[in-house]
Amino acid sequence: MTDHLGYEPGDPAGRGSGNSRNGRSAKTVATTAGPVNVTVPRDRNSTFAPQIVPKHSRRVGAIEDIILSLYARGLSTREIEAHLKEIYDINTSPALISKITDVVVDEITLWQNRPVDEVYPIVYVDAIRIRVRDRGSVTLKSAHLVVGVDVDGLKDVLGIWIAAEEGAKFWAHVLTQLRNRGLRDVLILCCDGLTGLPDAARSVFDKVTVQTCVVHVIRNTMRFISYGDRKKVATAMRHIYTGRVESFV
Repeated sequence: MTDHLGYEPGDPAGRGSGNSRNGRSAKTVATTAGPVNVTVPRDRNSTFAPQIVPKHSRRVGAIEDIILSLYARGLSTREIEAHLKEIYDINTSPALISKITDVVVDEITLWQNRPVDEVYPIVYVDAIRIRVRDRGSVTLKSAHLVVGVDVDGLKDVLGIWIAAEEGAKFWAHVLTQLRNRGLRDVLILCCDGLTGLPDAARSVFDKVTVQTCVVHVIRNTMRFISYGDRKKVATAMRHIYTGRVESFV
């Protein structure tokens, strides 16, 4: 407040300045260390803006980040409420938690529909297994990631899609979405033999070359090789895929 007004309490320099101190207000703030009681100074013109605990703020620190992290891991709003009470002694409500998590919904929608580059020389398609809350229960599902390498060699996650079943129809929907977002050409599409993907890719980008991912080919091959011979076979396959013409007897 002294910095805001430009004079110390009781300093005659403040007379006639047009603004002065106007007492304090008390409030309880939720923090990761538990509830904290603070008193906030006020000025008569209501122009003072606290920096550490902003006006009207009832939560500081990483409370919002914790709520979003727990929600992303599949916890319900009531489970998050119980967790915050048990660990941090913070009283919240499902309605409050919903308001915090809803803040990111618009950002997610904007990210999902953002424009992409017209050309990606290489596009990778793969899947990761994640926990997803579906109809009140948390289950493992495959999240399909589409990663594009642009003309400068930089990677860009073009989107993430979750589907119960893979197939040409699903992949046609994914690639059509990318085309509607501005993607006009893909030179090489690299994947792991995903069902229906090659046909769908050629139907949307007629000149695309579909390449099976070398890493997945090697991994699938190693399943049929005895453990003692895997290193030799992997070395031999590396020569093949790096284009070396050597004898590896």
